[in-house]
Amino acid sequence: MKITYLILLFFFTSFGLHSQSQDQPVTKRVISTIDSSHANNLILTQTMEIEAAIDKVWEAFTTESGWESWSVPVADVDFRIGGLIQTSYDKNATIGDPGTIRLHVINFVPQAVITLQAELGENFPQFMLDDADELYNVILFEAISPEKTRITSHGLGYKSTPDYLSLLDFFVTGNESSYLQLISFLETGNQNKF
Repeated sequence: MKITYLILLFFFTSFGLHSQSQDQPVTKRVISTIDSSHANNLILTQTMEIEAAIDKVWEAFTTESGWESWSVPVADVDFRIGGLIQTSYDKNATIGDPGTIRLHVINFVPQAVITLQAELGENFPQFMLDDADELYNVILFEAISPEKTRITSHGLGYKSTPDYLSLLDFFVTGNESSYLQLISFLETGNQNKF
């Protein structure tokens, strides 16, 4: 079960840890925080900096080849307002098979922001299905330099309830793992092996 954008989704292995030298401490590449200051709502924010130009980062989120390079082995991307990003973690699957993940493109500003909403299927718990119309992922893109980009992902619509709190660790870990795959692909050029 992954929402990432996505949602994601877009996930932890040791390649996600970056050591500047053998004498310096290891730096965590994806920083996750949960903001509980909004009445009954939680916002999962995940931030990372990637040594890649913003156009390459944007392409990884908006094209089939991008998604298939870091996130999933099978993707069908209709990237436009009202469009649909469909993916599968099964390399032998066809889009539309059971297990297809559907992310609706609510809106976007090129190389600045994407708003996605997952189409929750039967594998999700009922309390999330009840709140499906309130769950969004807003992803911000910022060029720090010509060859460095900051991504900030905001998971919106989580509730401050025992059910959601018990799932947040799953979403934090899952999303971080996906983003580490994204960082690895963009910084090394090596596609993820599914």
